[in-house]
This record gives sequence, structure tokens and C-alpha cells, in this order.
Amino acid sequence: MTGLTAIVPCYNEGEQVDVAYRSVCDALGGIDGFELLFIDDGSRDDTLARIQALAEQDSRVRYISFARNFGLVAAVTAGFRYASKPWSVQLDADLQFPAHETWALLETAAQGYDVVFGVRRDRQDSWLRRVGAAGTHTVARKLLGIEVPQGASSFRVVRTAVGRTIVDLPTGNSHFVAKAPQVGARYTTVPVSHAPRTAGQSKFRFGRLAGDAFELLFGFSWRPLNVLYGTAAVVFGLALLLALLGAFGAVSALALLVSTLLVSAFGMASTALVGRYLHRRMLDVRTRRVYYIREANFPVADEDLLDRGAPAVPPPVRRPTLEVAS
Repeated sequence: MTGLTAIVPCYNEGEQVDVAYRSVCDALGGIDGFELLFIDDGSRDDTLARIQALAEQDSRVRYISFARNFGLVAAVTAGFRYASKPWSVQLDADLQFPAHETWALLETAAQGYDVVFGVRRDRQDSWLRRVGAAGTHTVARKLLGIEVPQGASSFRVVRTAVGRTIVDLPTGNSHFVAKAPQVGARYTTVPVSHAPRTAGQSKFRFGRLAGDAFELLFGFSWRPLNVLYGTAAVVFGLALLLALLGAFGAVSALALLVSTLLVSAFGMASTALVGRYLHRRMLDVRTRRVYYIREANFPVADEDLLDRGAPAVPPPVRRPTLEVAS
């Protein structure tokens, strides 16, 4: 079997669905066994209606619609689980990664790679997003020893079976980019063009950038805890020294107060860091499902459905009251 699944997560992308469909099909529609898999992540606009209209016109279009907005990670997870072709490409509906660049990734994948990540040339994002992403990857690689492809993006060609292995790892961490090296996948990067968004609104928020950074930096390395232990020992030693000096009147009361406040602040920061790791462990062991599907135009697992595959039965109606003739 051969073929390619184009996985396109969508959230409130009604203005982009038709444009994305035409662009992806123009670039990749000539592939034998091509399919386009839209994942509607609980959109509140007409995204689903537009996808349904496309599916009625083109049998290559498949779709999944979530019961609510579960997030990009859930959409990607569902995409790889339900991709039916041996290779998959993850594309954004905003087309900031032009669909024709997929060929550069496919040609590189043919050299024996399981995952090929696109790296943006002349990135068309805000300076905050550019600096934040580059800084996070640099800290992860250089300081924390996390193996992560520098500059790797969500635009990637993946051997579908390997993609399923990555998204099904029993961990609450969402970083596909860091999970790929973790499972031993053969990966590389390829420079690709990057275009500004042409319609709709970006879903990027600073909170999401910070959350992704925390997920990467604290989800794949214990080094922050080791640094915490060493710093705690130094702080304890300095606090003990100041206490001894204060007992002999060698340190002013103000200096002791300031040092006490600093030690307290360090203690609170340490507690927060440990709490972050405990929260990560809780996410790793929880059994809650990543998503629930409200509808799809192909068979999906009953356990993934919101109603578990139960038939749709209308609610009871009030029975009319019979009047007794006098």
C-alpha cells in the first residue's frame, strides 16, 4: 500500500478551509492514494459545515469533529491515529507552510528517515514568537541536554506508524518534536519557506508559548531539579552564616531581614518548581481521554465517541391525556 494522508487541524478556520483544500489538493492531489483528513477541534464558526460540503464533493476528504475544543495536541493525536496511509504530512490550515513544500520533505524522507521536520526560512511571525521559540530550543539543547531538532516546526512528514507510536506514548507531555528522538525515530530537518497568514486570526497567545516552553523544559529533563538542590545547599549555607554573624552583632537587622525575604522567595520558587514536576507526573498517570469525537464521516473507535457509539434515540415526549366523557 502506498499513499499520503494530509492532516489539517482546524479551529475556527471557516475563512481558510476552502483555500486550504484547493492548495493542498493542487500540490499533493496527484499522489496515488492521497487523502485529506480535517480535524475540526470544536470550532464555533462554519468550519465544520464547510468541511462537510467538501467531503460531499470529494471522496478523498475525511473529517473528524471533536465534541469541544480539546487543543492542537489532541487534534494531531487523532490525526495520526486515524490516518489510513503509510505516510502523513501535518499542515496548518492557515497555509503559512505552503503545501508544495511537502515535496521537499518527502524527497528527504525517501533517504531513510521516519520524521522530517520543516524549519522556517525567513519566519513570518511576531518577534516574540520567533525569539521565544528559538530561545526555548537553545536552552533545551545547550543547558538541559534535551535532544530536540533546532527550529523544528509543526510542519512535518512522518511515517504514519511511527507517528502513532509517538502520540500514543503513555505520557502527558505534548511535545512531538522532543518525543521523536526519545523513541529512537530517525529524523532530520529541511529548510522551507514560510508565508504570512492570508485570512482568519492567529491562534497564538503568549500563554501558549510559555506553556509549551514549560512542557519542553520541565517535561524532558531533571536538570532543573538538580540545579535547585545545589542552589538550596548554597542558600542554606549563606543563611546559616548570616545567622551566626547576626548573633554576634556583625550584621545589621536590615541585612538579616533582606536575607530572610530572599530565602523565603527562594523557598516559594522551589515549591513551585517541585509542584510543576508533580503536576507533570499526575498528567503522565491520569487515564482521562485526550479527546472525544462528536462525528466523523468514516468509522472510528466507539471509545473515542462522545456517545460511545450508542444509537441516537429521541427523548421521551409527554403522552396526551385522554379525556373521559361524562
